[in-house]
Amino acid sequence: MGKLQRLTRNADFQQVYKKGLSYLDHLLVMRAMPNGQPVSRFGFSVGRRIGGAVSRNRVKRLLREGIRQEKTKGGWDIVFIARTPVATAGFQQVRFSVHHLLERARIVEHENAGTVVGE
Repeated sequence: MGKLQRLTRNADFQQVYKKGLSYLDHLLVMRAMPNGQPVSRFGFSVGRRIGGAVSRNRVKRLLREGIRQEKTKGGWDIVFIARTPVATAGFQQVRFSVHHLLERARIVEHENAGTVVGE
């Protein structure tokens, strides 16, 4: 994930928290809002209740990899907030959770969008 695809400023996180729509499941909460830019930007919030630094960094790595494997539409600021059960979840569970939340928000680009059947 390049620098242009990261939310880093506290003001950006606060804006997504205040104005973004919320989607949740048992592992993650996702807040998303349009940003008016050609690329989507992602941020991760993993609190101390998840565990020590090693556990929190592991969760952030899993989330970044889950995002990297998704084809997302441009123009969104998205923050993933980790819930306590994510500390013991495996990669496939985290990836499914990321995909499921992006699908619900209709931010995922589908591979066959715009193709004509029979070509």
